[in-house]
Amino acid sequence: MTPRRRLSTAEKVALIQRLKSGVSVSTLARETGVLRKSLYEWQAAYAALGAVGLNRRRGPKPGGRASGGPAAAAAGPPDARPPDDLAEAKARIAELERVIGRQQMALDFFREALRSWDAKRRSSAATISSASSDK
Repeated sequence: MTPRRRLSTAEKVALIQRLKSGVSVSTLARETGVLRKSLYEWQAAYAALGAVGLNRRRGPKPGGRASGGPAAAAAGPPDARPPDDLAEAKARIAELERVIGRQQMALDFFREALRSWDAKRRSSAATISSASSDK
């Protein structure tokens, strides 16, 4: 097994262009020896950030957002979220809307059950009292 070499940004862009032209990820991975996972990651990074996103280092960054260092200042305004954050937020909103819908259905069910129980109790109380007054 040969050690993997790092591809330049230009080489990665060329591979992404081949993917865009219709070459399958599996075929391109076999031809070049690049992992399919890497091709998918590069494609997503290129779509999100352009060529700049192709040679980013993975993992936590020194002086990252949590520490409020220079990377946090260069990150831009908080409303300029990467597309992954936006997709996560939309998925979370959809999940919460489903939860609220289920809770509303439960409230409606119990509200109707309480009305039914109260109406039945009132009618049985009226029947009992009228029956006792007849004696």
